Amino acid sequence: MRVRGVKPFASAVGLLLGLLCAVEAAKVNKHKPWIETTYHGIVTENDDKVLLDPPLIALDKDAPLRYAGEICGFRIHGQNVPFEAVVLDKSTGEGVIRTKDKLDCELQKEHTFTIQAYDCGEGPDGSNMKKSHKATVHIQVNDVNEYSPVFKEKSYKATVIEGKKYDSILKVEAVDADCSFQFSQICSYEIVTPDVPFSVDKDGNIKNTEKLNYSKEHMYKLTVTAYDCGKNRASEDVLVKISIKPTCKPSWQGFNKRIEYEPGTGSLALFPSMHLETCEEPITSIQASIMLETNHIGKGCDRDTYSEKSLHKLCGASAGTVELLPAPSNSVNWTVGLPTDNGHDSDQVFEFNGTQAIKVPEGVVSTTLKEPFTISVWMRHGPGSREKETILCNSDKTEMNRHHYSLYVHNCRLVLLLRQEPTESENYKPAEFHWKLDQVCDKEWHHYVLNIEFPAVTLFVDGATFEPFLVTEDYPLHASKIETQLTIGACWQGGSARMTQYFRGNLAGLMIRSGKLENKKVIDCLYTCKEGLDVQLPEEVASSVKVEFNPNQSSLSLEGDDIESFEKVMQHISYLNSRQFPTPGIRHLRISTTVKCFNEETCISVSDSEGYVMVLQPEEPKISLSGIDHFARGAAEFESTEGVTLFPELRIVSTITREVEVEAEAEAEAEDDPTVQETVVSEEIMHNLDTCEVTVVGDELNGDHESLEVDLAQIQQRALEMSSSNVGMVITGVNTMANYEQVLHLIRYRNWHTEALFDRKFKLVCSELNGRYISNEFKVEVNVIHTANPMDHANNAMVQPQFINQVQHASVDLSGHNLANTHQASVVPSAATVVIVVCVSFLVFMIILGVFRIRAAHQRTMRDQENGKENEMDWDDSALTITVNPMETYEDQHSSEEEGDEEEEESEDGEEEDDITSAESDSSEDEGGEQEDQQGSSRQQQLEWDDSTY
Repeated sequence: MRVRGVKPFASAVGLLLGLLCAVEAAKVNKHKPWIETTYHGIVTENDDKVLLDPPLIALDKDAPLRYAGEICGFRIHGQNVPFEAVVLDKSTGEGVIRTKDKLDCELQKEHTFTIQAYDCGEGPDGSNMKKSHKATVHIQVNDVNEYSPVFKEKSYKATVIEGKKYDSILKVEAVDADCSFQFSQICSYEIVTPDVPFSVDKDGNIKNTEKLNYSKEHMYKLTVTAYDCGKNRASEDVLVKISIKPTCKPSWQGFNKRIEYEPGTGSLALFPSMHLETCEEPITSIQASIMLETNHIGKGCDRDTYSEKSLHKLCGASAGTVELLPAPSNSVNWTVGLPTDNGHDSDQVFEFNGTQAIKVPEGVVSTTLKEPFTISVWMRHGPGSREKETILCNSDKTEMNRHHYSLYVHNCRLVLLLRQEPTESENYKPAEFHWKLDQVCDKEWHHYVLNIEFPAVTLFVDGATFEPFLVTEDYPLHASKIETQLTIGACWQGGSARMTQYFRGNLAGLMIRSGKLENKKVIDCLYTCKEGLDVQLPEEVASSVKVEFNPNQSSLSLEGDDIESFEKVMQHISYLNSRQFPTPGIRHLRISTTVKCFNEETCISVSDSEGYVMVLQPEEPKISLSGIDHFARGAAEFESTEGVTLFPELRIVSTITREVEVEAEAEAEAEDDPTVQETVVSEEIMHNLDTCEVTVVGDELNGDHESLEVDLAQIQQRALEMSSSNVGMVITGVNTMANYEQVLHLIRYRNWHTEALFDRKFKLVCSELNGRYISNEFKVEVNVIHTANPMDHANNAMVQPQFINQVQHASVDLSGHNLANTHQASVVPSAATVVIVVCVSFLVFMIILGVFRIRAAHQRTMRDQENGKENEMDWDDSALTITVNPMETYEDQHSSEEEGDEEEEESEDGEEEDDITSAESDSSEDEGGEQEDQQGSSRQQQLEWDDSTY
């Protein structure tokens, strides 16, 4: 049965339940997710997961409802945040934060951003999703030790003073690019180089572990490395240079101890980069002296280009100077026995050791010096003894020991003794003049000049004037007829016939000039060096530094108060040598300095600085003598007043040899890398000569009948001098090679008794710089052509061997008739002459028969000579006589006689009065060239005889 009213009730209940369900649904997602307000995280550079504190968990009170109580995500807010948040479990709300890209701590160590959590809403479509509040997240990026330390500098250097220990010499510093304190911090440094006296601490400070010594090591080189706190080593070690400086000593620095000078290059700056080390002491003034020491060169300076006598002339001294210590030669030999300075290249230096002395020959110096007069000498003398040491002495030759005048050294004093010669009046006048001088005993060379004009005597030492400190008077000498003896190096005691008061030292250039005093200009010239110091002051410092030179420019002094200006002047000091051929070797330099400071108690002392100039070897000249070295002249020319000119075509040439670089020959040029070769080039130069000596080879000249002569006026006109003796002739004086050529062309040989003379030989040698450069030996042989006398008795034929010798010369010369070939003429040797003598002695009778024929030949040749003088060559054939050769065969003789007959017939037809020999016919100008060649060939086949005259 159906009950009315049930269906409507059911409908109402359903509706009510639906309403209740809708209300419940509206209350499902009513809560927001909840998270912490702040998070802190850590992430490592090479990792992507962030460790958060507290962990990332979102809570929702709608749990455990599905969707509403679940967490669907996290949202990060911020720009360029390299992180993302991921939900691990929706129901629990657990999530993580991880990196999107690889992090670099060195770029950014920390990151801060905000984050929110979102629930899943009311359903799967995420509708009505709710979000939590924003929480702040701080994330720190943890560092990885990926970088090694790097030093800030590529290298380090420092300078320390020897003998001192330092707490820190220098500091090395390395950096690390890592971002963390641990890995970016340099925890230690280490010296890699073993066994060095240095250490380094953890902060990079290097110090020495012991006192350093400059003489042991000038510089140390260390290799240093670094480590960070992660124990990474530096990518590259660093080099540390530590220079050791000597203990600061005030001195001149910055100049070379050795300075090379090439001759002919002008001036050379000695100290272009010099500066004064004052050790930071304040200086108020400074003085310095620079000395050029050349004691090893002769007389202390390379002034000795020529002998003292030549220098006197070059300096303008008047004539009349007598040289008492000349270099030994053939004509001047009184100094031969003295030891000499063999290394010296100019004016001869003589050594006296206390046992040697020489006597000057009579006539060299007049017995009594004519007042006024001058004595000059170069002397080097050590500490004196108590005994007198005589330089020059004129004393009695026999019987007595009186000293007329002398110059001697005694206890570092120079003394001149000048006794009055006997006079009618017995006046008491000065007789001794004393000078006390340091120069006398300092073992250095000094130049002494005494100008004596009685009773005044002036001494010049190195150009400076000195007055005598003591003068002793005495009476004149007693009258006597005793001759005097002039000696050098000791004094002659005539009474005991021995030497006494020997000199110990070196002497050179001892000169006496009588009748005139030497003026100061000449004295300064004699002492002036050809080399020395020079300075060209810059304008900006010329007024602030005072400069003074000594007379010979071997030293100079500077004075100033500004160190910078003073150094500039020092840098402009130069060495200059004006010699064409300077003496090579060392010139020592010494710099002596004195300074004044503000505080006199602590003023510094500057030690002397030393160096030297090395003068290099100059290109030496080669002096060559050339010309005609063999010719003959007739006896009449030798006997004439003009004589025979010895050097008619003499030529003097001087050359130097240089090495130059040139490109290689064609073969080398074809290569890719052409080489460079050195070649030698000879170049002619002009310079002066100072001596030419003509010496007789063989027997000395016999003054009774032979001599060497020259026009003295021509010599004097060229400011030259000539001396001669029985061994030759010497021409001296500084002059050009051209002038010497002209004078040598004038030298003649005369012999006014030529009967026994058949040849004479001479030798010529020229030199420069007193024998430093010597020419070749140019030898000349002159032959005498004798003319036979028809009236001579047949016994005169005994001299025919010598006569024949001369004929042989003439025949050779006539075959050539060429000046250039005269030196090739052969001379019959002495052995051949002996053979000829023997042969002729067997043929005396044949020679007597030929006398008349010889006479005819002589007359004919005399006429030929007159007609052909313009064709005369070096040989004089005017007296030519050809003699027979007895060694020829009968057929040759017969042929010669037939030729002689034909010539006689021709002579008669031509109205000739005399016969001619076949030899003369051969040389006749009427003969053809072909015939001359045939006869010349025939003559070569003969035994150097032509017997056609027989």
